[in-house]
Amino acid sequence: MASTQFSSIRAAPVQSVQELIKEPIPAVPQPFILDDPQPPILSASTPLPQLPTIDMKHLIMSETAGSELEKLHSTCKEWGFFQLVNHGVSSSLMEKLKSEIGEFYKLPLEERMKYKMRPGDVEGTGFLQSGQKIKSLTGVIGSLCELQKLAMMLLGFMAKALKLEKGEMEELFDDGMQSVRMTYYPPCPQPELLWGLRLTLMLPASPSFSKLMEWMILSNGVYTSIEHRATVNAAKERISIAMFFNPKSSAQIKPAASLINPQNPPLFKQVGMEKYFKDFFSRKLDGKSYLEHMKIKNEEA
Repeated sequence: MASTQFSSIRAAPVQSVQELIKEPIPAVPQPFILDDPQPPILSASTPLPQLPTIDMKHLIMSETAGSELEKLHSTCKEWGFFQLVNHGVSSSLMEKLKSEIGEFYKLPLEERMKYKMRPGDVEGTGFLQSGQKIKSLTGVIGSLCELQKLAMMLLGFMAKALKLEKGEMEELFDDGMQSVRMTYYPPCPQPELLWGLRLTLMLPASPSFSKLMEWMILSNGVYTSIEHRATVNAAKERISIAMFFNPKSSAQIKPAASLINPQNPPLFKQVGMEKYFKDFFSRKLDGKSYLEHMKIKNEEA
């Protein structure tokens, strides 16, 4: 897994939520409250739309590949995320991953602090040095390798659906940056005041989902990107696992060359991957504001 350090990004120290809730708290401390005017309120009675489902087996089988590829294409255009089934990653492997991460969060604070974020890291993120191991996470690397293979297969099918030049996406994502964010959400006394993380490839207590990030730029706006949030629970803790698969640090993020022509000019600016990350994390996480920033305005065309 490759990682890039962004020394210009600074993060303020954040109190451990597990330590915070050792004693009952009647209300959420102010620093944790999201200043969003419309937080989501979900209940058992809230009607939810049917989530789009993509079957990896159907994408691979020649008899069903065409129709499933078209379904993938329309889902990426209209929804911006989907549930993936028959993906080949065993349920036992995913359960093992969730179990080992759960064991990590049961470690004493002093032990977990060995892997805390360093000055300059993005808030809530930590890195393992080469050779550094966490006993409770010994099986995680194998799980990540399986998910990386799955992500690369999905990239190939999405590129095919967009009719991109062969190898165009592989070149961007070959030796790309891969990271995992494991997030612990304690029982929350006021869940209506909080949102969780925005997610990419997620392994919650239910099936996995995929989200499009840089793809809105790479597809020149053909594929959409929506805001994804995890919600907290008032009665029980929650652990979510998000896998992030990004282009390599030397890549240029821009609309794919094979999609650009006089009738279809680029809608987004070109930016290096490192600058993309720096700019994204230096801004307040405010919906799609960064994507709007990346759009080419009429006066810039």
